[in-house]
Amino acid sequence: MILVLLLAACSDHRAAFEIEGSAQHSLTLIRVQTFPWEKTARYSLVAARLPECQRRHDLGAGGADSRVEVYSPGNDAWILRQGKRMYVVETRTCEGFARLEAEPEGGTGALQGSFQMRGGQFVFVSTPKAAEGAPPETPAGR
Repeated sequence: MILVLLLAACSDHRAAFEIEGSAQHSLTLIRVQTFPWEKTARYSLVAARLPECQRRHDLGAGGADSRVEVYSPGNDAWILRQGKRMYVVETRTCEGFARLEAEPEGGTGALQGSFQMRGGQFVFVSTPKAAEGAPPETPAGR
């Protein structure tokens, strides 16, 4: 009986960022937490551009509630930022994956959104697109 309770405690959450609105071209983040009271989880990423390629990459352990931001520098490359850790992955062949020691010289590209826990669910939250022609926001008091 105790074994059943321990197995039930493990949580496996998945959320997908559908690139250009297609489930065929996506980044899916998998978050596995062994026990609900643990403050860390194991993360892995599945890069897919079906039917050409699909590959799973290990991100290692991270904070159980940490956000993973997704940036688009272009050319089917994607930069993921989890706290101070950064990774680059590509979806042309789905083979390219590396941990970055510093932000790329050309920058990270546009923020697409972030994987995060919301209301007990693991989801991808897209970044709202700026309204066309709207002036840039300025800090209050300027």
